[in-house]
Amino acid sequence: MLTIRDATLADMTAVHALYAHYVLHELATFELVPPTLEEMCARWQTIVDTQLPYLVAEIDAEIVGYAYAATYRPRPAYRYTVEDSVYLLPSHKGKGIGVALLSEVIRRCEQGPWRQMVAVITQGGTAGSAELHQKLGFQEVGRMPNVGYKFNRWVGTLIMQRALGDGGNSSPTPI
Repeated sequence: MLTIRDATLADMTAVHALYAHYVLHELATFELVPPTLEEMCARWQTIVDTQLPYLVAEIDAEIVGYAYAATYRPRPAYRYTVEDSVYLLPSHKGKGIGVALLSEVIRRCEQGPWRQMVAVITQGGTAGSAELHQKLGFQEVGRMPNVGYKFNRWVGTLIMQRALGDGGNSSPTPI
């Protein structure tokens, strides 16, 4: 049975291992060297400290995926915009786990002051991510060809966006 819950510090070992796979073998991230476990813990703590969701998906006590929302950019005008990330064990793709994780991240962000969610999706081997985001109301807003170089090739990004709650139709609650 699938359980979606808040990630804890104890989960970071499994999250670290899952993410390291993507860094070393897939285009879903532009990192070239897996961050240390300590760095992953620090990233988790930063997200938790900003009251944004960091979730794990669990089946039979095994972490099979994780997702979170993070501050989109550090400049103050972006304070109501977040960027999501979703990672699944390769063996668990296409089973609805990504939808469950991202839906809950969106729901929780809509309970806060955030008004826009952005997804930056690498092109080439990550078509499932674009489909996931489209399914949950994201729309393509741009493409940036050849902005990353990984595995000895140029890779572009697809930018998708969706409103959270009232989106840009009213002034947000001050943060």
